[in-house]
Amino acid sequence: MIERILTAAAAAVLLMGAATAASAEGALVLAASNATTNELLVLDTVGNVLRRIPTQGQGGVSGNAGGIAASHDRVAVVNFGSSNVSIFERDEGGRRFRLERVIPTLGSPVSVAFGNDHLYVLTTTHVESHRAGPFGVVPQVDGQAQLLHGDATAAQVGVIKGELIFTEKSNAIESVRLSGDGAVAGSASLVANIPANVNAPFGLAARGDEAYVTIAHADEISLVRNNTVLAVTPSGTQHAPCWVALDGPFLFSANSPSQSVSRYAVYGQKMVQDAAVVTTFVGNPTDIVYRNGFAAVIDAAAGISRVSVFKVDQDGNFAPQGVATLSSAATNGLAIVDADDWR
Repeated sequence: MIERILTAAAAAVLLMGAATAASAEGALVLAASNATTNELLVLDTVGNVLRRIPTQGQGGVSGNAGGIAASHDRVAVVNFGSSNVSIFERDEGGRRFRLERVIPTLGSPVSVAFGNDHLYVLTTTHVESHRAGPFGVVPQVDGQAQLLHGDATAAQVGVIKGELIFTEKSNAIESVRLSGDGAVAGSASLVANIPANVNAPFGLAARGDEAYVTIAHADEISLVRNNTVLAVTPSGTQHAPCWVALDGPFLFSANSPSQSVSRYAVYGQKMVQDAAVVTTFVGNPTDIVYRNGFAAVIDAAAGISRVSVFKVDQDGNFAPQGVATLSSAATNGLAIVDADDWR
């Protein structure tokens, strides 16, 4: 009898170990505590917080997206309150992150993006570029441009072919040219054909030579290509699409006041709302990311925030995988990376 009990107990331990290993495999979700003492949070897809790593900077950013960016073997996290960005190096196994350096920025950073062997930083006053390579991100700025408004309403930056697209919520969708080696060059300018009813451009998703930009208070999403708004689609029953994520044929919008995510099919100049609601939340969504079959969304209410993780099938349907409940409503920034193979 005792032998059978011991055997069953050993089997249970093995099963628990296998379950833990399974939850640790695949994707990792990154977020930032955004507290006064800011931390990079590393989560698995079932909602376990695996690590909290100090950024050695201060949080405090809000009303933005893209507060975390990942590329190759580096991760960048904005420290709004200390006007710098923390750069983390990832080890060969893919599961450990080490603070490599903290780089100063020209203003308080709100959004970051990697591309063209550079890190691009959008601050409340400027957009700037820092060369990035196998030895990390260079602290010195190699290109910069002042924002057209610079009134602390900057929201997000994205990289498209030959330029950056970025938003200021005080009704500006802007672009700036990149030099041949990827540095910011020239001055910021408004994109053409911005709708007459433009009201609070917020988030964007960039790919190739296109950017999808939310016009939150007008309940619209705009397609920008060649520095021109080519198409606009309404958000229908869901109000204030604030932040968007793009992968494959689907664009997902996080609609803060409607506490929902909508799905759009995008192709050419077409943006068709395929599903008004694919999932809902207790609080207001404040950021969304989608990569390699996983989506993650931050929502906040009543002094706490949640990071919800979903498996996304080939039809764009969300299947809940796990939720991390955090003790502050300030959590900001999202990225999804592979746990065993950095891309």
